[in-house]
Amino acid sequence: MKIYLDNAATTQISKEVLDEMLPYLTEHYGNPSSIHSFGRKAKSAIEQSRKIVAKYLNASTAEIFFTGSGTEASNTIIKCAVRDLGVQRIISSRAEHHCVLHSIDTVEKLGIEIDYVKLDGLGRVDISHLEGLLDGGNQKTLVSLMHANNEIGTMINLNEISSLCKKYKALFHSDTVQTIGYYPFDLQAVPLDFMSGSAHKFHGPKGVGFMYVNGNLPIKPYIDGGSQERNMRAGTENVPGIVGLGKALELAIFEMETNKIYLSSLKSYMLAQLIAQLPDVKFNGDLSENGSNYKVLSVSLPPTEKSELVLFNLDMAGIAASGGSACTSGSEKGSHVLETIQADVNRKSVRFSFSKYNTIVEIDTVISILKSVI
Repeated sequence: MKIYLDNAATTQISKEVLDEMLPYLTEHYGNPSSIHSFGRKAKSAIEQSRKIVAKYLNASTAEIFFTGSGTEASNTIIKCAVRDLGVQRIISSRAEHHCVLHSIDTVEKLGIEIDYVKLDGLGRVDISHLEGLLDGGNQKTLVSLMHANNEIGTMINLNEISSLCKKYKALFHSDTVQTIGYYPFDLQAVPLDFMSGSAHKFHGPKGVGFMYVNGNLPIKPYIDGGSQERNMRAGTENVPGIVGLGKALELAIFEMETNKIYLSSLKSYMLAQLIAQLPDVKFNGDLSENGSNYKVLSVSLPPTEKSELVLFNLDMAGIAASGGSACTSGSEKGSHVLETIQADVNRKSVRFSFSKYNTIVEIDTVISILKSVI
């Protein structure tokens, strides 16, 4: 029996999404830049997906640009904000995804000032410290903070931080890769300047993402070449991928409330069973209803010799989970997120992340096997 509980890393593509994509891999294979009927068909499909994203965010279609990944979107936003918008200072946290942290490292070498906001032991942003940082400089500033941490699930309050950024005239970017399709967004009510998303986190295909760029902030292309994506992102578009992204998001929006209730119940059940059946089990991150991503549970296991091999033993039993971020799998270095929140270095952490395809029976099986391997 195979059980997949690593949905924060990637999700199973929905059959409906695959069915929507297939015609654009076979009969509708035209280049969207071509003016003949084959090209127009492909172009029309791209624009339909753009409309779906824009409507979901309550944004203009002119503010949505498709990319090859969420990583590309965040790289583009951070580096182009420095290059094109005169950003001289970036405020972020040390628990961000590596695509943000490494982009910040790159622009720091160009002389950009970098400040990191304090996080508490649950990974929550110290709002007083953030306001102090915003109030403490005259440079044009970009704040980059992820909506939900990919390893421990702790969330920021977008409205609170957006209001602070507006108060101090700072730009605000949020990596929303873990929350697109799972939470509602209204960029007219809670304005952000930049957002990044990725289709494979909400049952779409890999290799396609998008970025939202506020229409009043005209950045220039990050990738040079042709005039695709309204001169913003050169390169022939991944038409099947973009079609899949649009369909996956459409389904996610339709199922959002149902999925939230179901995934929250899976997480609550697993948490309660772990507490009841595993002595000295603890958890990483904020577990409050409004402060935690309802599809991520980071478990801190008691320090034993067996717990060191827990991921290996789970894998041998057919269970997919993660020791943290999938982007650092195979790395000898420990999780930078757990280090940032000063988690106990003697305890092994396992991230379980849920999808609509998981069941209570699977959770019971995982807990039974987890008990046996530690």
